[in-house]
Amino acid sequence: MQDACDSVTVPILADSGKGTASFFKTTFNCLNTLLGIAVLSVPYALSCGGWASLLLLLIIPTATCYTGLLIEKCMQADSNIRTFPGIGEKAFGARGRLVVSIFINLELYLIAISFLILVADNLHSLVPNLHVSVQGFVINGHQTCILLAAVIIMPTVWIDNLTTLSYVSATGIVATVVIAGSVVWSGAFDGVGFNQKGVFLNWSGLPTSLSLYTLCYCNHPIFPTLYTSMRNRKQFKWVLVVCFVITTSVCVSMAILGYLMFGSQLKSQITLNLPTNALSAKVATYTALVNPLAKYALFLKPIVDAVESRLLSAHGKRIGSAFTGSALLCSTVLVALTIPYYEIFMSFIGAFTTVIGSILLPCLCYLRICGGCVDLGFELVVIRCTVLMGLLILVVGTYTCFIQIFEILYI
Repeated sequence: MQDACDSVTVPILADSGKGTASFFKTTFNCLNTLLGIAVLSVPYALSCGGWASLLLLLIIPTATCYTGLLIEKCMQADSNIRTFPGIGEKAFGARGRLVVSIFINLELYLIAISFLILVADNLHSLVPNLHVSVQGFVINGHQTCILLAAVIIMPTVWIDNLTTLSYVSATGIVATVVIAGSVVWSGAFDGVGFNQKGVFLNWSGLPTSLSLYTLCYCNHPIFPTLYTSMRNRKQFKWVLVVCFVITTSVCVSMAILGYLMFGSQLKSQITLNLPTNALSAKVATYTALVNPLAKYALFLKPIVDAVESRLLSAHGKRIGSAFTGSALLCSTVLVALTIPYYEIFMSFIGAFTTVIGSILLPCLCYLRICGGCVDLGFELVVIRCTVLMGLLILVVGTYTCFIQIFEILYI
């Protein structure tokens, strides 16, 4: 289960266990996981916190790049470690492996739900009048789009070999470039312009900004697989530095351009703000539709494998896999229909699972594995500050998400 969780999220890393990947290939794979759907929400995050929150978009990648380097040091401490759950086991035994595996699968499950909502939001923007009426019971447009997305995705969760979808989902970098280009084109040539001033600081929106910025750097569980895949593992630290610099540059650029274009009117995904009649908007929207549809089954597969390993015998495993995948898809549909708010889901993932998986666990595991054999000195101060920052985002961001959900459902 644990190895599947890592390899599935690095879809084109076919030789991940052989140690033959070049610096370029590893960098490409790492960028492909970093430059995901979270980039669509960075302009909205900036609009929540104001221009001053851009400082957070420099602090958070610095901290998460550092925790990535801590994962590398944990890998160097024991050559037998090959996965993120393996680091947890080395640090805290079987319980450590279990805890890490739970958080990895929880994050994948929540991202799968956000995929459904993302597809439904963009599909609804293309066909706003779509709705279904069954014997007087009306299903509104957004709910219909969620159900339609589930119908399209359903056959993919029945596929046991996801190689083809893996290669399709490996176009994450291309998708990001296409969407970014479409946004720039809309601003420059489709009459939108870059004239909004925005606000300098919005204290009430900072928790959401923190959570969404953190979500952009949530791929730490695949770092061990990337590390073990490399021909020259001494170059891994430079892979991290290059990838985090490029990702941060893209995020900052998207945030600034989006905020200048739409200001406080920004929606949870910048594609929803683009003029629907413009070709550039249609290109961005269709690109935002295809990528999540291809990735959904890949993100769900480790959870299916985990359930199979616990509950199913080898006999009838194929049928059981299809049933498990279908049941998990149905459960994500129910959650998406109940809480169809993309920004809340993305904020919760960033504030909760990403903080735990990409900030807290790397620090705690490093202290447990390497703390007794090296003189930490100033590094211990840095780690403590990183943990405190993570705990701040965890508490404030998660609390804010729950308050937002409560207000929507009960007020």
